[in-house]
Amino acid sequence: MLTLRRKEDFGEAFRTTVSHTKMHKTLQVPAPGSLGPVTPEEARLLEKLDLTRLPRHVAVIMDGNGRWAQKRHLPRIAGHRSGTQSARTTIETCARLKIEALTLYAFSVENWRRPKAEIDFLMQLLREYLRKEMPLLQKNDIRMRFLGRIDELPSGVQKDVREAVALNYGGRAEIVDAMNAILEERNGHGSAERISEEQLARYLYTEGLPDPDLLIRTSGEMRVSNFLLWQIAYAEIFVTETLWPDFNRARLLEALLEFQKRERRYGGIREGEAALEKPARAAGH
Repeated sequence: MLTLRRKEDFGEAFRTTVSHTKMHKTLQVPAPGSLGPVTPEEARLLEKLDLTRLPRHVAVIMDGNGRWAQKRHLPRIAGHRSGTQSARTTIETCARLKIEALTLYAFSVENWRRPKAEIDFLMQLLREYLRKEMPLLQKNDIRMRFLGRIDELPSGVQKDVREAVALNYGGRAEIVDAMNAILEERNGHGSAERISEEQLARYLYTEGLPDPDLLIRTSGEMRVSNFLLWQIAYAEIFVTETLWPDFNRARLLEALLEFQKRERRYGGIREGEAALEKPARAAGH
């Protein structure tokens, strides 16, 4: 996974678990013209979009590279290479819209089952991508963060992605790693305290990030594919038939617009009511 977060959001807030922060307004509202020149379709979508109610964290399952290539009678690697442009567009658009965090599912633990030649190409493509895209990320004040088991990657890739990128990820693996970290910390202390959701969240790969508000899946598949299993418990899910290499800025705006159309509920409470619920309970009502 690639997790990108605006640099101004770092500091103490970056180290604080905010996994249960569901009510929000975007901390910084983008200017209407922040995207620069837009197509007529993008302009129509932007007219309907409320820039004060964007999700804090968008997660994307980038699927369909192979099918995109197959439809064009090209090798699978052509789809992967073409998909890097969609990643670039998504990253830049989210940065311009001042979305706090973006997580792209780049390479899963299950992907090791693919043919070696394809895996080697994906690793090389990642290294090329980092060298090419880091100036764009720096320009947009974005930090790229690793989520996954970096020690299982080839040594050359580890060197390039350490402190930079996130991949070799699996949702079940993440929860296993979190539990092992908790047990390692408690070893020898004789603690019989039960593990809470808040404690577990501090040991997940996404520690310090808000949970995704919106999960986007391209290619039309209706499954989460072992992606952020803990964190997407309350995320809105948007599935599009668009294959990842064809996922452009208009399709991203469509997903954001669909997110805003949905009535957000938390434990049966409407989004507008949730902020009042906690004080009421504290007062004994």
